[in-house]
Amino acid sequence: MVRKVTVLGGGAMGTGCSILLSDRPDCSVSLWLRNPQHAAELHKTRENRLLLPGVRIPESVVISADIGQAAAGAELFVAAIPTAYLRQALAGLAPRLPAGRPVVSVIKGIENGTFLRPSEIIRQVLGEREVVALCGPSHAEEFTRRLPCSVVVAGSHPELLADVQTLFSTDRFRVYTNGDIVGVELAAALKNVVAIAAGICDGLRYGDNAKAALLTRGIVEITRFGVALGAQAETFAGLAGIGDLITTCFSGYGRNRRVGERLGQGARLPEIVSEIHGVAEGVTTCKSVYDLARQRGIEMPIISEVYRVLFEGKAPADATNSLMLRPPRGEGSAG
Repeated sequence: MVRKVTVLGGGAMGTGCSILLSDRPDCSVSLWLRNPQHAAELHKTRENRLLLPGVRIPESVVISADIGQAAAGAELFVAAIPTAYLRQALAGLAPRLPAGRPVVSVIKGIENGTFLRPSEIIRQVLGEREVVALCGPSHAEEFTRRLPCSVVVAGSHPELLADVQTLFSTDRFRVYTNGDIVGVELAAALKNVVAIAAGICDGLRYGDNAKAALLTRGIVEITRFGVALGAQAETFAGLAGIGDLITTCFSGYGRNRRVGERLGQGARLPEIVSEIHGVAEGVTTCKSVYDLARQRGIEMPIISEVYRVLFEGKAPADATNSLMLRPPRGEGSAG
């Protein structure tokens, strides 16, 4: 029996998921884009030229800006809308989306002000329904070209986890399950902020030693923050944690790393944002994490210095000095 899946969002990940799922003979895929002109272009060219150049979107994927057409008959939704725009987008779509249908979130971020994770925003706006998070080292630029990739799907509904695991799994895309959606979503969000710091290292040409130390201490901060918010520590040693952190901090595809690199080279944030194709989630997530960490009294030295560079105009080199000159302490201690 063929089931319909509707992907919400035509960025790299949304487009990538539609391509991945279209390989299944038992799956009918619709890709919804907010912009009618962009939808018409993708429908005509069968290629997301800006974000996934050279990757063909199969003819079987129905591309539309008409949510009524895209959502009709859908048994499952894949949400791929950046966190900063998620609430507003879903509020407009909600009247046309069938109630109770489960959602797979591939979104990485924390909403400013509310501090909600993507799965929480989805349930709040669309009404109570099963939501799982699919995260991990998964640049669409690679898995759409059938390069091997492994991710994790997390949630509290074992049957849905098993279903999504089967639905997304191919001979080149391996999916593990995890019951800790809090940890998986927080890991996916915070690694983008550390990636900005890693990019600053690259921009300042600090070398491999500095970057390795940054990633190591970065995962300590991410874990500390996650555990304080109810996540399981071991989650951060998995694909959504250290796995995605490594990819994001080293890959040439990483938009957050690129933001940091340009900051390290002396560019200003507004200029950088205008250069980046797509959304660098780490910029807005940094503000959420910084504010929440201060409220909860969680020590986050790396995240705090990234915040000061992004939003207070602190020079990247000065931020580095602040980290390096902190009081000596044991490796197992906070900070």
